[in-house]
Amino acid sequence: MKALFNELLGSGQSATMSIMTVFVTFGIGYYLSKSYDVEGIFGGAISFASFLILTPFFVTSDSGETILSVLSLDRLGAKGMFLGMIVSFIAAEIYSRTSRKGWQIKMPDSVPPAVAKSFAALIPAILTLSIFTAINAIVTVGLNTNLHDVIYNIIQVPLVGLGSSIWATLLAIFFIQFLWFFGLHGQILVNSVMDPVWNTLMFENLEAYKAGEHLPHIITKPLMEVFTVGLGGSGMTLAAVIIMAFFLRKKQYRDVGRLALGAGIFNVNEPVIFGLPIVLNATILIPWVIAPIIVTAFNYFVMAIGIVPAPTGVSVPWTVPIFFSGIIATNSLAGGLLQIVDFILVGFIWYPFLRMLDKQEDSAL
Repeated sequence: MKALFNELLGSGQSATMSIMTVFVTFGIGYYLSKSYDVEGIFGGAISFASFLILTPFFVTSDSGETILSVLSLDRLGAKGMFLGMIVSFIAAEIYSRTSRKGWQIKMPDSVPPAVAKSFAALIPAILTLSIFTAINAIVTVGLNTNLHDVIYNIIQVPLVGLGSSIWATLLAIFFIQFLWFFGLHGQILVNSVMDPVWNTLMFENLEAYKAGEHLPHIITKPLMEVFTVGLGGSGMTLAAVIIMAFFLRKKQYRDVGRLALGAGIFNVNEPVIFGLPIVLNATILIPWVIAPIIVTAFNYFVMAIGIVPAPTGVSVPWTVPIFFSGIIATNSLAGGLLQIVDFILVGFIWYPFLRMLDKQEDSAL
C-alpha cells in the first residue's frame, strides 16, 4: 500500500522538497541581484546555471555502471544545499557587480525593453558562467572529483554533525531566548546560522523516510519548529498565556492573556512578549530561558529511546496549532501527545514565576 501511494503521490514530493536547492539557488540569486538594483530574474537564472555547471550529470548504479546524461535528484536536495548556497551568492555577486560597472551590450532605445535587458545581461552572464566552468574543469581534472563531493565532505558533513548534536541545539535555544529577552528577534539572528544545517538534516530524514529506512536524525528543522515554536511561539508561551488568562488575579494580566490567546493558538506570541512584557522582565527570565531548554532535552530523550518517533522530514508550517502539528511532523499520534505533555511541563515551569509576578503587583499596590 505504501508503494502504491508513493507511486501515485510521490511526484509531488519529488517536485518540491526533494529539489529544494533549485529554489534556494534561484531565490538567493534573484533577491541578491535585486538588492543591487540589477535585473533579478537574470541573477536567479545565472546562479542556478552556475550551480548546474558544478553538478555532475551522471549517476552510478548499484552494479557499478555509470549512466551518463542523468541528473541525480539528491544533488538538487539535501546533499547539494551548501554548495548551492555558496555558488548562488558568488554568482549573483559577480553578475551584479559586472552589470553595475557597465560591462553590457547597450541596445538602441527603439529595441523592446525585454530584448534590451537580455542583451544587457549577456556579457555578465558569459563572464560568470565562464568562471564556474573553469572552476569545474580544475576540480574535475586536478582532483578527479566534483565540487559537490568536496563541499559535502569538507564543509557540510562536519557542520551537519555539529548541528545534529543536542548540546549545540540547546546552546542555540539559549541564545534565541536570551536575545529575545533584550527585544532582539532571536529566531532571525540564530536561525540564520542554524537553518541551513537543520534544513539539511530535515531533507536527509525525508529521503530516508521515503526509502523506508531508519530516520538518521532527531534534531531537524521540524523538531525546532513543531516542538518549540509550535507550543505558542518563541519560549513556548501558550501555557503561560492560559495561566495569565485564567489563573492570575490581576486584571491587567488576565486581559493580556486573553488578548494573546487567539494569536498564541497559532504560535504568534508578540502580544505577550511585549504586552506582559517578557522583554527586560527579570522576574520571568528564568522560565523564559529554561523552559524551552528543558522541554527540548526531554523531547530528544523520548525520541532517542523510541517512545516517540523522530520527525519524518515533512515541513510543517509553524502556525499549525499544537497537537495537530506534532501528528503531522512525526506521522504519529504520539507526536501530538508529546506536545500536550510538553505543554503541561511548560505550565509547571512558568506557574510559580507568574504567581510571583502577580504577588509583586500586590505588594507594589
